[in-house]
Amino acid sequence: MNAASIPSEIVQSSSDRLKITEIFLSLQGEANAAGWPTVFVRLTGCPLRCQYCDTAYAFHGGQWWDIDAILAEVAGHGVRHVCVTGGEPLSQKRCLGLLRRLCDAGYDVSLETSGAIDITGVDARVSRVLDLKTPGSKEMARNRLENLALLTPRDQVKFVLCGRADYEWARDMVAQHRLAERCDVLFSPSKSELPPRELADWIVADRLPVRFQMQLHKLLWDDEPGR
Repeated sequence: MNAASIPSEIVQSSSDRLKITEIFLSLQGEANAAGWPTVFVRLTGCPLRCQYCDTAYAFHGGQWWDIDAILAEVAGHGVRHVCVTGGEPLSQKRCLGLLRRLCDAGYDVSLETSGAIDITGVDARVSRVLDLKTPGSKEMARNRLENLALLTPRDQVKFVLCGRADYEWARDMVAQHRLAERCDVLFSPSKSELPPRELADWIVADRLPVRFQMQLHKLLWDDEPGR
């Protein structure tokens, strides 16, 4: 359901609410759950402004949803995978409660976060997909590197690479922080900035302990919102 069509009766005055841009069913396009039918809960708002962002429509607007209503909408889609994303979902403090409630309900839950906000409070049952910002993103200074020591085998680190300089920076970060020993590491080419084949060749040549990935949803539906 797109946020624009949210029934008025689910918007409540309770403090137990989150501002939501959209909730929709699609295929997970990246990370370890790629290919699974997944319900996406896209929260509104983000403190970062990455130059390649493809969800700027989630920076503002949205509507308030009670957490009970969010769970009811998720349940109505009838799948077990749920991805909480944004924007930056952790910029809303009540996101932690939503993640816990989703896990309690038995869903396989992932969180897509920029890594600019402390992930300590995220429920241990959640798979955290940490998007470490490269120099080419123009938001590298926002990385909270303390998060890297908190990563576990349930988690993943993603690098979106804009060119060779980003690749070399990411390669050095993987080695310096021994990221491949902590969790899966994902390298993705920034759309229209780095040809996927070039990135694939670099990874093979350097024999990096990382996974090359392209965003499946973009190959299928381009940048269509809600897909």
